[in-house]
Amino acid sequence: MGLLDGRRALVFGVANDHSIAWGIAKALHAEGATLGLSSLESLIERRVGPLAGRLGIDFVEPCDVSDDAQIARVFDRWRDEHGELDVLVHALAFANREDLDGAFVETSRAGFLQALDVSAYSLTALARAALPLLRPGASIMTLTYLGAERAVPHYNVMGVAKAALEASVRYLAADLGPRGIRVNAISAGPVRTLAASGVPRFRDLYARYRDVAPIRRNITTDDVAGTALWLASDLSSGVTGEVVHVDGGFSILGVGLAD
Repeated sequence: MGLLDGRRALVFGVANDHSIAWGIAKALHAEGATLGLSSLESLIERRVGPLAGRLGIDFVEPCDVSDDAQIARVFDRWRDEHGELDVLVHALAFANREDLDGAFVETSRAGFLQALDVSAYSLTALARAALPLLRPGASIMTLTYLGAERAVPHYNVMGVAKAALEASVRYLAADLGPRGIRVNAISAGPVRTLAASGVPRFRDLYARYRDVAPIRRNITTDDVAGTALWLASDLSSGVTGEVVHVDGGFSILGVGLAD
């Protein structure tokens, strides 16, 4: 018996086999969940589709989460093929590289709005579209980062977007809790993903992290996926509105000193 036998899960944001979303998808599948994947149309044929084939997933839908019509189409198809939904994973974000590379004060208005739309508002948009399908006991989760709480070099507008995302988690949890639906976020430490490669000097941050984090190693997609599995299962049935840090303890430090 798997922790998620009989559960149905839809994961948004798989980019390739190194993405956190893919790690989460594998963990949910291993515990018995029926899975669906959604990603940008440009990634479906050459990346996401072949990954879905590894796990026998036949629900793979393109979606630009800045387009409500595309979001609605994904959930309409899910309803037609699977009926209800137990787990919704929001694992996507976007900011223009030029808005990460310089000073935050130079953030463009267009770049700010796009980052907030794709990285933060999309969680609310997905939750609203999924609401008619979500069963009591369902779990919604998203991914965030410490840059939402503290100023991290070169994270800039993405940090602001993640702060909005974390606030959205709390408000959605308050809204949906009476329906028996939980909403949480995982704040992961630096993980080498396609998205992370877009953050200037990420390699420097990643290399130094293991020397400072209390557990003295970098975080892996498996670390994050394990916490996602916990949030998806009844083991976390009393947890909602939380930001769970999976960062080896880095977030508890006032000053990080290497040995």
